[in-house]
Amino acid sequence: MTTKIRVLVVDDSALVRSLLAAIIDRHDDMVCVGAAADALIARQMIRELNPDVITLDVEMPHMDGIEFLSRLMRLRPTPVLMVSTLTQHGAELTLRALELGAVDFVAKPQIGVGDGLARLADEIGAKIRVAAHARLQRRGAPAQTTGPAPAALGGVSRETVIFIGASTGGTEATRQLLQQLPADVPALMITQHMPGGFTRGYASRLDSLCRIAVKEASDGEHVLRGHAYIAPGGRHLGIERLGTTYVARVSDSEPVNRHKPSVEVLFESAARVVGPHALGVMLTGMGADGAAAMRRMRDAGSWNVAQDEASCVVFGMPREAIAAGAVHEVLPLPAIAPRLLSRLRGSAVTAFGQQARSRGFAGA
Repeated sequence: MTTKIRVLVVDDSALVRSLLAAIIDRHDDMVCVGAAADALIARQMIRELNPDVITLDVEMPHMDGIEFLSRLMRLRPTPVLMVSTLTQHGAELTLRALELGAVDFVAKPQIGVGDGLARLADEIGAKIRVAAHARLQRRGAPAQTTGPAPAALGGVSRETVIFIGASTGGTEATRQLLQQLPADVPALMITQHMPGGFTRGYASRLDSLCRIAVKEASDGEHVLRGHAYIAPGGRHLGIERLGTTYVARVSDSEPVNRHKPSVEVLFESAARVVGPHALGVMLTGMGADGAAAMRRMRDAGSWNVAQDEASCVVFGMPREAIAAGAVHEVLPLPAIAPRLLSRLRGSAVTAFGQQARSRGFAGA
C-alpha cells in the first residue's frame, strides 16, 4: 500500500485551515495530519507529527511565515508550500519565501476565500505532490547583489536572443543565472510559470540584483541587448520580427499545456522568428511545458541547454526536453551562464573571422 503524503496546515484563519484540510483529505494520496493557528503551535506539531509537507501562511501573529520558514530551513528543512494573498505585500513576502527555500506557492484570493480555494483544489494537490519529492535548496541569507563583473562580450550578433523557460524552483534558478551575466549580454526572454500579480515584483527584484535591466514584458516593446523580459503572470510571451529589430508580443490567448504563460508559446516563437540565432535554456520545473517547442528550436538551428537533475528542485521540464532530443548539453545550474557566455564569445570570434576573410585580411 502506498504511503500517503502527510501534510501539516499552518494558517491563522480557522476557515482557511478547515478548507485546506478538507482539500488535502479529498486527495487519495495525501492526508492532513494537523492544523496550527500560528508558528509556535506549528513548531510543536512538527516535532510530534513529522509531516512530509507544510502549507504555510505568509502573514500570521506572533511570528510571521517568513521568520518561521527561515528558522525551519536552518534547523529542520522540510518541503514548504506557501499560501499567500494576492496583494503587492503578499507577493513581496512570497518572493522572499522562495529565496529562503519554499518549494512553491499558491495565491489565495482576498475575497471569496472558500470558493477561491475550492477552485484551486487540483493545483494545491499537484503542488503538494511536487513539494513532497522536491530537492530542498538550503538558503537563509537574502540574495545579494552581483559580485565582480564578467568580461564584456562584444561582437555578438544583434540578432542573437536567449530564451529561458522555468517553473517550480525557477524563480531562484533564474536569478542565479542572470546574476552571472555581463551588462552587454544579448536580450533574454523568460517565461516563468507565475500567476498575475507576482511577476512585476519579481522582475523588479531581479532588476535590483543584476547588471542587466530586468522588467515585466510589455506588448510591442523593442527587445534590447542587456535587457531581460519576464512574461507577465497570466499572459503569454513571444517574439516577433519588426524590420531589422525584434519586439515582444504579450497575448491573452488560451492556456497552452494548461499554463499561461506557457514556455511552449515562447519557445515556438523563438524557433519561428529567431531560428539559428537563438539560445534556449530549460530550467527546473514540473511537467513537460516547452519540450516540444524546444525541439523545434533545435531543428531551426538554435543551441540549447538544460539544467541537470542534481541541481533542479524538480527535474520534470528539463527531463522532458532531454527526452525530446531538444538539448545539446545538460549542465548544473552554476555552469549554465558561463557556458552561454563561452558559446556567445565563440560565435563572436567566428563572426569576426568570417568578416575578416570576406575583406581579405591577412592571417584571418
